[in-house]
Amino acid sequence: MGQLIQIKVGEYRSVVFFDQNDIVCKRDDIVIVEFDKGSEYGQVVSDTSRVCATATTNQATGKIIRLATEGDLRQIVNNQMKAKEALETCRRKVAEAKLDMQLVKSEYSFDSSKVLFFFTAEGRVDFRNLVKDLARMFRVRIELKQIGVRDKAKIIGGYGVCGRELCCSSYMKSFHPLSIKMAKDQGLPLNPSRISGVCGRVKCCMAYEFQVYREMAKTLPKMGQKITTPEGDKGRVANIDILKRTVSVDLGEGKIVRIVYAKESAN
Repeated sequence: MGQLIQIKVGEYRSVVFFDQNDIVCKRDDIVIVEFDKGSEYGQVVSDTSRVCATATTNQATGKIIRLATEGDLRQIVNNQMKAKEALETCRRKVAEAKLDMQLVKSEYSFDSSKVLFFFTAEGRVDFRNLVKDLARMFRVRIELKQIGVRDKAKIIGGYGVCGRELCCSSYMKSFHPLSIKMAKDQGLPLNPSRISGVCGRVKCCMAYEFQVYREMAKTLPKMGQKITTPEGDKGRVANIDILKRTVSVDLGEGKIVRIVYAKESAN
């Protein structure tokens, strides 16, 4: 077993570990890999000069065969053109069968032995007859893969309200768990239009600083908590600024005081 590196398989599929197989390559290189009983192309997304700390010897899903040649790159482009035609054909078949599913993208495997169709749907879809029709037309293996709205955003791409390319489609290797609690604990307004991404789910960036906010908030009082000010007045916490480490206390009768908490010392 050689060094394991991370490679994004194909155009729309996941990032997985591969045995580098002593092939000299670097981040962003296009390589041909042995994968799923066939050959695929992929893009190196990890630093090949460093050992993947999260990898174990039994995680390799295949191995690198070679760096992509000019001929390989032409084949990839040709497959992408065929995939667009296949998608339109599949859309017609879905409409004819009146299946409740929305096709997103399609992709040929590098060796053209399989074509994958990615779709979204509200529930389960019986597409067995559709698969038979498509297999008869294309004479290759057919795989229909149901994906969620986050995966759809990752595949289609776009720009967030920050003006930057979507995190999921630009650099994220996988999705991390998200919840409304992350926005709440950071003192953000729980307005769906403010904390939701283009996919309609909580923005991925809600998780980036969540741990920092949670640690900093441990030494601050909670919203609504009754506390005593340094002057001895008693009131209820009305507002918290975690980063500035300030707390606004409502003493009643319209009187509000602001308390500044000392910064935590770094250990």
